[in-house]
Amino acid sequence: MKKQIIHTSSAPAALGPYSQAVRVGDTIYISGQTPLDPSTMELVGGDIQAQARQVFENLSAIAKAAESELSHAVKLTIYLTDLNNFQSVNKVMRDYFEEPYPARVTVGVASLPKAAAVEIDATLVV
Repeated sequence: MKKQIIHTSSAPAALGPYSQAVRVGDTIYISGQTPLDPSTMELVGGDIQAQARQVFENLSAIAKAAESELSHAVKLTIYLTDLNNFQSVNKVMRDYFEEPYPARVTVGVASLPKAAAVEIDATLVV
């Protein structure tokens, strides 16, 4: 199957040798997004909810560039540097998804790029 590379300036540029997203058939794989403001490439200020909101905005922008939407997510992986932020991220996630929710894994990690507190990747099926 052919791979289609997805890119948008409405989400942060890749920080390494990877694509923002790749579409193969009806599946879109969105690379992990951190709470970077795409216009400045700096972390957004504020608490974990502000960071999570920016991450979901970045994921949404990439989904839109792939002619889809975040509601088509079937799987998310959330990486947190502090698992005490689990409930705060859940609150923000409810602003972006309705039931039935996508499958999800949440993983505690020691650190993330640019000292972010949260990173999320997504798999969408359209």
